[in-house]
Amino acid sequence: MKIEIKNGHVIDPRHGVDRNATLYIAAGKVAALGEAPAGWHANRVLDATGLVVCPGLIDISARLREPGFEYKATLDSEMAAAIAGGVTSLACPPDTDPPLDEPGLVQMLKHRARSLNGAHVHPIGALTVGLKGETITEMGELTEAGCIAFSHADAALSDTQVLLRALQYAATFGYHVWLRAQDASLARGGVAHDGEVATRLGLPAIPAFAETIALDTIFELVRATGVRVHLARLSSHEGVARVRAAKKAGLPVTCDVAIHHVHLCDVDIGWFNAHCHLVPPLRGTRDRAALRAGLADGTIDLICSDHTPVDDDAKQLPFAEAEPGATGLELLLPLTLKWAREETLPLSEALARVTAAPARVLGLDSGHLGPGADADVCVFDADTHWRVEPSALRSQGKNTPFIGFELPGKVRYTLVGGRVVHES
Repeated sequence: MKIEIKNGHVIDPRHGVDRNATLYIAAGKVAALGEAPAGWHANRVLDATGLVVCPGLIDISARLREPGFEYKATLDSEMAAAIAGGVTSLACPPDTDPPLDEPGLVQMLKHRARSLNGAHVHPIGALTVGLKGETITEMGELTEAGCIAFSHADAALSDTQVLLRALQYAATFGYHVWLRAQDASLARGGVAHDGEVATRLGLPAIPAFAETIALDTIFELVRATGVRVHLARLSSHEGVARVRAAKKAGLPVTCDVAIHHVHLCDVDIGWFNAHCHLVPPLRGTRDRAALRAGLADGTIDLICSDHTPVDDDAKQLPFAEAEPGATGLELLLPLTLKWAREETLPLSEALARVTAAPARVLGLDSGHLGPGADADVCVFDADTHWRVEPSALRSQGKNTPFIGFELPGKVRYTLVGGRVVHES
């Protein structure tokens, strides 16, 4: 199948491409950009006049809810949401039921994902058996089954010795470990940022130093082991400062921020809006400003959706009892565009945070449109705004703080491996 995407504004951050050009795709790969290959004849031509053509988005934190939580979402619904949002590759955390701590579970998930012919799915293996924080998993077997990294997701891992052993094991074999920095004891029972809003609403709070204390511990363990660590979903201005210093010191760490935290803060909880019950919690305006600045200057490497579909019953509860999480796969591109416009950043820099940067962290040769690359492509209209409504979302989870918002960026085509899997 030969596809020609003509007259589009091609942006490929990895290769510094930012110009009007025609993209040529053959046999599932990028054949050429600009000048047609010799003897070229397309089976299909997509007119991208007035549209942006970029690598497919890569989301490093998207819960697909299978196995175990199919009442919240299914692999079918969330894969449909991914391609509708221009996401062509995603990594899923291990906090399924049962957790991804056995090779058979990983293989089953990858097989199910391949059968749907949607986005590429890259499982993150459980760091400990059952995510109980007691016994480290067989990382070698999980890697052979398809895991690209290891994480404890949001489950507490309070035993520092177990964490040390896991990092030593991972460092020995070159495995990548992803950790969310939060002291389990300090965060126990908390649901909101420790600030004026939580005090006014009477909500149990999580102090920002629950993050920085955990970061300091992680950095010491990284120094001791030399392991590569990715820090998931930074949330505080103190955390950004710690990561900036760690990077300057040469520690092998990267980090991300959830797209919701780029735009929202604890004030948005309003009068107990359960859609704003997130993990980590939305923090203060100073924290939000620091996250945006860290993202702009490269301290924070990339943006993720932290996609967490939740059923309506679990959200229609008092704030402290509601299940945390927000859907985000279909909002990753629009909210990234919104952030870039507010910060007056070039579109290429914004797209780098959701294409080339996550590919680098995942260790994948994707997120670019170089010759021979897999033809994973997103074609979108940057100037068309759309209203976020439950009926407009493909995800089974309709839980988002952005219901009713008008957001920029409408995906027109999504290609995975040279196949048009979504068009609107």
